[in-house]
Amino acid sequence: MENIEITAVSVKHIEALQNVGKQTFSETFSSTNAEEDMKRYLDENFSLAKLTEELNNKESLFYFATINEKVIGYLKLNFGTAQTELKDNTAVEIERIYVLKAFQGKKVGQLLYQKAIQFAKQRNAAYVWLGVWEDNIKAIHFYRKNGFVEFSKHIFRLGNDEQTDIMMKLELKEN
Repeated sequence: MENIEITAVSVKHIEALQNVGKQTFSETFSSTNAEEDMKRYLDENFSLAKLTEELNNKESLFYFATINEKVIGYLKLNFGTAQTELKDNTAVEIERIYVLKAFQGKKVGQLLYQKAIQFAKQRNAAYVWLGVWEDNIKAIHFYRKNGFVEFSKHIFRLGNDEQTDIMMKLELKEN
């Protein structure tokens, strides 16, 4: 595979982030969810206003995976108060790792994941956590393969549909 680069995303990349975000989320979940729920979720969560707010949050970071400057996937990390649920200052949340369908199985997700772990270790985080839809077997397998274990569940709203996410974490330090 050609050289995949992992680069930081800023507000100047907002349209590329919006495009890859909508495309990867649709590719991953459209076939198993109602069209109106998908549309509502994409409109709300990938609006330019929402993405601008997220990009300007100093406790959230986005990274692109690119090949020859073409965005093929992305990562979103949260720490401190930007975390969606736990708000633990000793933790880092992987909120999103998404890769275009055409590039799945080519280690792009693994490179984004490695960037997340590298960042968490630089922050001296005790652990990394995330939520993954209970029906996303491929993603659950990916995280288990990388050492994550289940520790709880929470509700994720996709439009009007309440779905269950499995919460998983990876300890980075011995207690």
